[in-house]
Formats: sequence, C-alpha cells, structure tokens
Amino acid sequence: MSGCRSAPPPETAYHEILQKSQHGEIAHALQEANAEDRRYSTKDPEWAWRFRVLEAQLLVVQGKPRDALDLLSDEPPPSLAGTDVAVRRKMVLGLAHDFSQEFTQAEKDLADAQQLAGSRYPDLLAEILLSRGTVETDEAKYTEADATFHEALALARDKHLVSVQSKVLGSLGNVTMWQERYDEAVDWYKASLQVSQAWGAKDASATTLGNMGWSYFSMGDFENALSYFKQAEDASARSGLERGEIQWLINGGNVHYEQNDYPSAEAAYQKALILARKIDYETAMTECLDNLAQIALEKGQLDSARSFSNQAMELIRGSQDHFLVPYSRLIEGRVEEAAKNYGEAERLFDGLMRDKSVGTSLQWEAEARLGEVYASAGKVERADGQFQRSLGTIEAARSSVKAEQFRLSFLSSAISVYSDYIDLLVSQGRAGDALEIAELSRARTLADGLGFSSAKLSFPIRGFQPTKTARALGSTILSYWLGARHSYVWVITPERIRLIALPPAGEIDPLVRSYRSALTGPRDVLESGNSAGRKLYQLLVGPALGTLPRGSRVIVIPDGSLFQLNFETLLVADPTPHYWIDDATIAEANSLVLLAASAHGRESRTGKLLLIGDPVSSSDDFPKLPQAESEMAQIEGHFPDSERTVFSNSAATAAAYLNSHPEGFSFIHFVAHGTASRTSPLDSAVILTKEGDSYKLYARDIITKPLHADLVTISACHGAGERTYSGEGLVGLSWAFLHAGAHEVISALWEVDDNSTPQLMNRFYAELSRGTPADTALRDAKLALLHSDSVYKKPFYWAPFQIYRGL
Repeated sequence: MSGCRSAPPPETAYHEILQKSQHGEIAHALQEANAEDRRYSTKDPEWAWRFRVLEAQLLVVQGKPRDALDLLSDEPPPSLAGTDVAVRRKMVLGLAHDFSQEFTQAEKDLADAQQLAGSRYPDLLAEILLSRGTVETDEAKYTEADATFHEALALARDKHLVSVQSKVLGSLGNVTMWQERYDEAVDWYKASLQVSQAWGAKDASATTLGNMGWSYFSMGDFENALSYFKQAEDASARSGLERGEIQWLINGGNVHYEQNDYPSAEAAYQKALILARKIDYETAMTECLDNLAQIALEKGQLDSARSFSNQAMELIRGSQDHFLVPYSRLIEGRVEEAAKNYGEAERLFDGLMRDKSVGTSLQWEAEARLGEVYASAGKVERADGQFQRSLGTIEAARSSVKAEQFRLSFLSSAISVYSDYIDLLVSQGRAGDALEIAELSRARTLADGLGFSSAKLSFPIRGFQPTKTARALGSTILSYWLGARHSYVWVITPERIRLIALPPAGEIDPLVRSYRSALTGPRDVLESGNSAGRKLYQLLVGPALGTLPRGSRVIVIPDGSLFQLNFETLLVADPTPHYWIDDATIAEANSLVLLAASAHGRESRTGKLLLIGDPVSSSDDFPKLPQAESEMAQIEGHFPDSERTVFSNSAATAAAYLNSHPEGFSFIHFVAHGTASRTSPLDSAVILTKEGDSYKLYARDIITKPLHADLVTISACHGAGERTYSGEGLVGLSWAFLHAGAHEVISALWEVDDNSTPQLMNRFYAELSRGTPADTALRDAKLALLHSDSVYKKPFYWAPFQIYRGL
C-alpha cells in the first residue's frame, strides 16, 4: 500500500540541511533552506526565521554577501528577540558585512551577537568568536585575532563542537599565514584538515587544502602547492563553492607562471576569468586580469598588457583590499616600465616600497623592479642599490623561517630577482660581480647547517677568491646559471675567470630530460650517437673548456635541471666519439664558498670505516639484495679488523648508525635499498632492518648527527635525491650527509644494479687503499666497467654514482 509522504518535522529538516552544509553540499543545502523558509513563512515564523538565517549564512559561504544582507534586512518578530535566532542573525550579518569589507559594521554586529549570546548560548558563542577573529584577521589585527581564535578553540573543545574546532584551527593557520610564518601555518592547516576530514566537513577541507597550497606556494614549494590547489579546486566544485573553485584555479595558474609554463598559466587564468564574470566576482576578475597582463608582458604584447591592467585598475578603484590593490599597482608599474615611461614606473614602485602594509614578496619585487627602471634609465649606481636592497629583504625573510624543509624551498619564489640582477651585471661587463650574486643564492640552507654566518654570505662576499680556490684544488671549476631569459657558465681556472653565455633554461631543460631518459633506457647512447648527449656537450662544456690535458680535474657547480645530469656521460665527438669521463676527472659541488672552505685547512681523519648494510628485509617493497653480502665482504677486506665497525643483517638498524658516534669515522658506507621523496626530500631514507615500528634512516635524522667523515658512500638507489630546489640543488640523502659535515659523498642519481655495483665498489676501495683521491678512484672504477666487454659498459651501470664535494 502506498500513499503521500508527509514532510519531515522542521527540527529534522533543519538538522539535515545543517549536516549537508557541514559536509560540503552547499548548493543543495541552500536550495533546501530556501524551500523550508517559504514553507514555514506563514504557518510558523520562528522556524521560517531559523531557515532564513541558515540560508543567509550559506549565501555568505558561497560568496554572496549582498544577497545575505538583503535576506536579513527585516527585523525578526519581537517574540524571537532573546532567542538564538536573533543571535545567529547578528552573527551572519557580521560575516556578510566582513565579506563586503564593511569592517566597522561587522564589528558592531558581532559585538551585538556576543552580548545577546551571553552565557545562555555557549555553542553559539564559540561560533561568534570564530567570526570575530575572522574580521580581525581581515583587518590585519593579527595579535587580536590570534587571541580570539584561541578563546574560540578552547570553548569548542570544551563543548565538543568538532566542526567549529576544524574551522578555528584553519583560521589560526590563516593568522600565521598572513604574518608570513608559513611553516607554522602548514602545521595549523594539517591539524584542521585532520579534524575536518574525520568529521566529513568537505567545505572546510576545501578551504584548508587551498590555504595549505598557498603556504607551500609562498615558500616556493611549487610541487606541493599545485597538488593542494588542484585538490581544493575539485573539492570546491563538488561543494558548489564557486568562488573557492575560481580562487584555487587562479592559484594553480600562479604555480604554472612561476614555473615559466605560460600556456598552462594563461589557460587557467582565462578559465577562471570566465567563471568569475558569470558570478560577477570582481576580486577574482581583477586578479585574473593582472595575471594575464603579466603573461602579455612576458610575450612582449604591450598593448594587451596595458588593456588587461587598465581593466584591473578600474575594478579596484576605491577598494581597500590590502593584497590586491598593491599587486595591481605593481603590474601597472611593470606596464609603464615596458612602455619606457620610467618616471611613472618609478613613482608606482616607490609608492609600493613605502607602503608598510605590502607583503614581503611584493616588497622585494617592487625593490627589484625599481632597480630595473634605474638600469633602463642609465642610473647604474641606483640600480645596484635597489637590487641589493631587494636581496637584503629576501635574505631577512628567508632567515626568519625556522623549519629546514621550508628554508630549502624558499628561494624558488625569489630566484628571479637574482637572475634579473645577474643579467644586469653581465650586461655591464661585470662578470665577477655576477658570479658573486649567483653564489649568494647557492646552498644557503646547506651553508646554514655547516655554520656559515650571514655576514660571510652577503655582497661583497668576504674573502671571495675563486681563482685561488681553483688553484688550491688543482681543478677547473664550471659554475652554471640557468635563467628564464639568459643562462651562463663561469669558467674558473687558477689564472682567470671567463663568462660564457648559454641558451635559456627553456632550451637546455628538454635536452637534459631526454638524455637522462636515454641513459636509463635499453640502448647504448654512445653506439647510437644520442643527439641530446652530443648537443649538451657542445653547449655546456666544449666552448667552456676547449682542449684540456687528458685526466684534468673538473668540478661542476650545476644549476636547475643540470643537477639531474651526470656530466661524465656527455658525448664528445672528437677525435672519435667517446664519453667525457675518458678525458677528465669530474666531481660536483653546491657552491664556491663551500669549495673554498674545503680546500683550506681540512684535518686528516682516522682512517676508520663504519659499514652498515645487508639488512633483514622489512617489507616486500624492499627485498633482500642478493649481492649485498658480497659487497660488504669485499669492502671489509680493504680495512684492518681494528679499523672497521660493521653492522649487518639484524644489527643494521637506523639506531645502530645514530648511536655509533659516526663523527669518529673517516669512511661511512651503506649497502642497502634507498628511497628518495620528491614531495618531502628530508623524508628520503636508507632502508635498514626493522626495529620497533621503523626501518628507515631518514635524511632529517642524518642531519642531526655532525660528521667529520672524509667520505660517505651510499650504495643504494636514488641516494642523490630526486628533487631540485632553486639555489639549493638536488636534495636527498647525499645532501643530508654533506649538511652533517661529510667532506665528500658518493651517491646514485638513479637505480643501481645489484650485480655490477659490488665490482665497482671493490675496485674503488682498492684504489682508495693505495692512497688514490676519491674522485680519481671512482673514475678508475667506472672506466674499468666502461672499457670492459660486458654489458656493464653501458652508463646505466657505472654512471648513476656521482661524487659530491662538501666542506
């Protein structure tokens, strides 16, 4: 038997709509709240008003504050004056006025709501405090907002208000983010995300994901930023949060822009602009127009850039937005600079520099842009001063970051300033000064860990004598810089420094990717005459070195994608095709400053070996290495019993290394699997025997144990790492051991072969035991494989291992 279903009682309907809103189904919840408001408008004014206030709150969440204010413009009946309905109405009015940037009225509304709530509605009081803290944040009253949010958090926890807890944790992240303490912000966001996802509150999760993306973006961690922005965009679309979807789409475009992927950035901005115009979202429209103006400038399309910028300036006329207005003025200044209206550009950039509310990243960009204006106007000394002022602002901001992982990525968002200054100095014929500026960006986090003070790493660099370093090391040094517009290599010999211009990074990077892929593939690149390998030698090495005596020592300081390249494998055409390793002994380093320190005054060590490996398999992902025992035995054989400490099988644990006083060993060698983390390189690890819940020796733990080792060898896959940071280089296990104080580290760029590696390492240690320097010993071991008649002559087998110079 069937019949008509009766409508659920209002309490049930209200609870269901509230649950939908908290779980991210904003569009459905809004539609149902509107329907229930109409249903009860004549028969039950109290419930009608409850649904109306909920509807208005959802409109604010959707970014429609004027609609919410119109809906709540009438006063509720006198019978509701002292109820929670009146309290909620005042709170939602406060949020709507805040969203409309009517902060004084928002503060008044929330003060009224707090007074009405008193002690009668503690659940509502927590929400009101959350709303008040939001207004204080938008007004840049961060100290007050932080205190208000902590008060709200304590109350929400006391009353077990899980949804409010999640939002307050995210809001505390916002407060720290706007104060540019991005590492702290990420911790708050992670806590918020954990609560909101456990609760199923998708709307809160979308916002938190996006804000995490912004924090990573601000720290220059573009890979994580893009991932979180995309997750936030998708979550917002599912929840009907149109404004959120647009904003995270724009931010994803910003990541592409910073990566010089202008087609992807332009596509994202154009898509976001179309969506923003559909809902008349002026803030997003302005941001899209400004960003499209920047892309037009990069493409040399001045008329389009001016059109986009003018549209943006018209939209922000009268706005008090403390981020968007300065950003639009910066773009306007760039347009005037491109049009050679230098006086107007100077006025705009100078105004931004004087504005104390401007964020640090805009501050350093305005300083650098003014430097370019001065340079274009022929005011060389003033240009120098502005660029150095910009670099000082960048360094002060970087130094304030406490977390190691964020210091690693920091320069990714500022490296263009260094590149622009280098281009300026090169154009003035000041190649030496340009080299110093490049050096100021290099390996700063590594230098921090090794005790170098900021005073030593400021311009001009104290005691900076590259030719003296080359002389002390008996080497030619090649220091590379890959820029978006220009790239360079400085060739440093004991006698002089030469600068050679190279193609921009956009031409070099694809060649590196192609050759790296070929090296790990099935074909022999020498036999096939791989074009990328030949071209890279012709671009990067041939013009720099000319003809060197066979066996010459070369130290390479790479940049950008070059960290992923083993220079030994480059193909030399004359007199017959061969690998560059046949001609030179090649090592890598992160910076000239660290090289100079390593060349002077290093004490000789004890000669003792710490050998750890052949662990018990702790996971199917890391099976036992069949030849590990053989490799261990061969290495042991090159050291007397009294000079070696060995941890193998069940004894090969992370704790064994950490507790072995590794600072007392000259040689440290690992024979095990290794992992490299792209998203979090300090989570790269040596895979050892399981002890408790852990079987990994993490890079983040390695850097906590100071070393004095002459050599650390990581006979494991991907020991060099997979993630390259602007200025810092390739970060993984090798970087961690250099950071801890190792003089040299041998590690692998890609997977290593379990059969060929013991042969290579046995030959390497045999050479070491004869007193051969590590770089020469490694080269000799590689040449033995290369010139054998076996399959091991392919670079896949000998080329993954590289030697990196440290302090």
